Amino acid sequence: MHGTTSAEAVAHAPAPTGPGTPLAQFFIPAAASLQERRPRTLKHGDTFAVFDHNGDALSGPGSPEGLYHRDTRYLSHLYLTIAGQRPMLLSSTLRDDNATLTCDLTNPDLFDAEGRLVLEHDLLHLRRSRFLWNGTCHERIAIRNFDDRSRRVRIDIAFAADFADLFEVRGTQRARRGTLQKPEITADQVKLAYLGLDGRRRQTTLRFDPAPQELMTERATFVVDLAPREASTLVLEIACDGASERPVRPAFLRAMRDARRALRSSASRATAIITSNDIFNEAVRRSVSDLYMLVTDMPEGPYPYAGIPWFSTVFGRDALITALETLWLDPAIARGVLLHLAANQATEFDPEADAEPGKILHEVRHGEMAELREVPFRRYYGSVDSTPLFIMLAGAYLERTGDLVTLRRLWPNIEAALGWIENHGDRDGDGFVEYGRQTVEGLINQGWKDSHDSVFHADGTLGRGPIALAEVQAYAYGAWRAAAHVARALGHPERATGFDRRAEALRAAFDAAFFDAALGTYVLALDGEKRPCRIRSSNAGHALLTGIGLPDRAASVASTLMGPTLFCGWGLRTIASSEARYNPMSYHNGSVWPHDNALIAAGLARYGFKREAARIFEGLFAASTYIDLRRLPELFCGFARQQTRGPTFYPVACMPQAWAAAAPLYMLQACLGLGFDPERLHVTFDEPTLPDFLGEVTLRDLRLDGGAVDVALRRSGGKVVVDVLDRRGPLRVLTTS
Repeated sequence: MHGTTSAEAVAHAPAPTGPGTPLAQFFIPAAASLQERRPRTLKHGDTFAVFDHNGDALSGPGSPEGLYHRDTRYLSHLYLTIAGQRPMLLSSTLRDDNATLTCDLTNPDLFDAEGRLVLEHDLLHLRRSRFLWNGTCHERIAIRNFDDRSRRVRIDIAFAADFADLFEVRGTQRARRGTLQKPEITADQVKLAYLGLDGRRRQTTLRFDPAPQELMTERATFVVDLAPREASTLVLEIACDGASERPVRPAFLRAMRDARRALRSSASRATAIITSNDIFNEAVRRSVSDLYMLVTDMPEGPYPYAGIPWFSTVFGRDALITALETLWLDPAIARGVLLHLAANQATEFDPEADAEPGKILHEVRHGEMAELREVPFRRYYGSVDSTPLFIMLAGAYLERTGDLVTLRRLWPNIEAALGWIENHGDRDGDGFVEYGRQTVEGLINQGWKDSHDSVFHADGTLGRGPIALAEVQAYAYGAWRAAAHVARALGHPERATGFDRRAEALRAAFDAAFFDAALGTYVLALDGEKRPCRIRSSNAGHALLTGIGLPDRAASVASTLMGPTLFCGWGLRTIASSEARYNPMSYHNGSVWPHDNALIAAGLARYGFKREAARIFEGLFAASTYIDLRRLPELFCGFARQQTRGPTFYPVACMPQAWAAAAPLYMLQACLGLGFDPERLHVTFDEPTLPDFLGEVTLRDLRLDGGAVDVALRRSGGKVVVDVLDRRGPLRVLTTS
């Protein structure tokens, strides 16, 4: 995503200088490293929060911390002190299911005005328990006295709301802003409000139980008397646009129950994964938990938002790839993504939104700047790959589920998307899909590598559009093949035959124009003059994903991908270290992206290169063992792997990120050769392979058409043996070796 990326992106370029700055210069600020902060993140629906390890949100230049709702920061500062001093951190943990953040704190040495020690450290324990539910942040602060004498404790909670638009937090300067309203204060609550230039009033309501001894516009003060071993609790509620009528303390308990139930309910759809590697089990649990935290329930079904903090909203490309990665695990996500994107498919031309009939959404924003068109993302269609990926996912969903009812519903949208590929995506009639923004505010680069400098020639000069990316042609090929499959299933054999012909023609043209024997792989792209960008890049690996690559090219492409200039040991770099613009610390020109690697691993497995896929899997897993919470980030730097040292982190990578969280799940499927045949009710394992760090994998509740199986795969000598542990319904498990 983003940052420019998948989510995008707005490119990493010089900082913007004013409100008229072109979109290509919107950027993710690198003044503060997210890796250094290692923030604690929570999300529910359209609300997310970023806190430090103490549970505070500290405002300041470059700080992403705070409570956000629909692309606006509703709380920019939250700071708890004991007797005027910040507590010392004991631990800061997220529940395994991401439902609750718990921060354990204690008092430092406290002195009076004359410098005398009045309270030694570690006598008071504070536990902050916090979660999000329905646009509200709920917190309970438990204070216990472990001293042998009674203590009077003063707790201050400072707070502020700047109502900054997310793009302001990301670094964009605005010539004008709305106005902060006069705070409204009662005995136990404060209302902070902002009237935006869009005419909308946004309000943050803070409620306390018990009522503070003193409540001001920026601080609540509590004085708590505690006998030895006695505990007391304070409850805080921070509501975005409307507070509950229910008393604060009962509201906390009810919301906690509902939040945990909702997470359990959604995660229960997923196949359970248990392996012989306890560390990998932790990584998988975190991946699944992050995935379901990022999933938002839309009217059409579950939809994974792209990532926190910069991309907690609808992105087309990210959600489509995330749904593809998790299709084997939980096909309901793919169905929700397909139906939501179909409901928001473009039906007319809108140059400011880069919209054309049939095109699939790129990004949606709800903040003040989007409403005022200060940024073009209110509903933005500037991605060249979302449309073919939409058709690909529709075909894959049918192959996974056999759900003809949903596909009939989607068929008009698939036809419209095919029309876009043919009539608008192919800008010059050469059979390839190209992109080029329609206004100067649009994204310069509209593939997943959407930084301003991500498409270039061997001498480093930037490619001038319209640009035909290698992976986009692969997706277009996959789209025609998927459309043919769907058409046959829906009773349109003649149209299916025509779609297959289109796919074959594209495959031949792609090989002729994109394969470069001297490089040993496919070129990055063709520029506007049809000159190839002769760059060794990870993009070529996506040609293996969809099958556009000719079989006799696969070995050469695989060898190039796994060579030392692209494979750094942790994974595949976005471009080879031998290229002119290589920079392992860049966003797209030498970094390692887990989702990119997962797609390539699936492509390698498709052509029989399972061992290579397993090497990529091992590299990313090894990287995760060095990362907080075992959580794979959006990306990390592409420096070569060295013994006894972990990967080098990218400073502003989003964590969690949906398609990164799903990457290990997709790589596991690729190595296991796991597939489905809903017509015959078969679950298949095609030449299963286990990476070296896994000796055994058990999949429980692997579902197909109402039935389910539990399966164990174990390494035995040089092969992997599949055992069926349990079966519900008429499913059969087939294995090829």
